[in-house]
Amino acid sequence: MRIERYEKIFMALTLVVLLAALAAIGVGVFAAEVHLPAPAGRVDPRQIRRTAPFDQPGVREVAPGEYEAVIIARAWAFEPNEIRVPRGSTVRFRVASADVIHGFLVENTNINVMVIPGQVAEVAARFDRPGEYVFLCHEYCGFGHHQMFGKVIVE
Repeated sequence: MRIERYEKIFMALTLVVLLAALAAIGVGVFAAEVHLPAPAGRVDPRQIRRTAPFDQPGVREVAPGEYEAVIIARAWAFEPNEIRVPRGSTVRFRVASADVIHGFLVENTNINVMVIPGQVAEVAARFDRPGEYVFLCHEYCGFGHHQMFGKVIVE
């Protein structure tokens, strides 16, 4: 079987692009240590309201200028749906789902994580500018998905 010159060039370029992509992934994983976030813990979705810290959702100061926001994602709502912190605070969000897969995205931050039933997602951000930062579910979770949002109010 004879392979045309243009086909050989196309196959060579395809191989170069494939090897470059694999090299980029390797550099990202091993040299830059870029990894997917691992679950910060486990929680039984059926017992979430009886399991600490999700038995008391809300925000609490854990150190000067550092806060922990414990949030339950459930059918079409976040609990609580409003969090208030002072300007310059670092907030560690601990989010768990009581039912199906949800998403947790906070506008104007680098927070964007999937919230999987049985797992605790933990992410953090620093809020230096006062204002409202909307958080929302970015994974379709059913009929009322469009109503699933809340806000971080930085005072």
